[in-house]
Amino acid sequence: MKEKITRFEDMTVWQDAQSFAVAIYKATSSFPKSELYGLTSQMRRASSSVSANIAEGFGRSTNKDRSHFYHIALGSLLETKNFIYLSAKLDFIKQNEADKLVDSTNIVHDQITAILRYFNGA
Repeated sequence: MKEKITRFEDMTVWQDAQSFAVAIYKATSSFPKSELYGLTSQMRRASSSVSANIAEGFGRSTNKDRSHFYHIALGSLLETKNFIYLSAKLDFIKQNEADKLVDSTNIVHDQITAILRYFNGA
């Protein structure tokens, strides 16, 4: 029997989203300085928003409220995924690094959608 999760820090999806954000911060550290307030900032904000919204959703009292924040997390994740593709096309990151980051987005995406299916009773 699985024990009930009582802290957002114990959620695998939150842990994976945090690791993903750290990977994005590391990947963007070598971006051109001219992108500091552009792509670098956008990717960092969007990636850190994923785990932040998972945490906020965890603290909500209704499934509707929780679902709302998980949808926002999913949107931020997909926004970051878009920027990963763009970064690779601009040669800011190598394709193999982009592929690893995209794989991470797919894992977190699957986890969030599973949670949303649970809340929606599917």
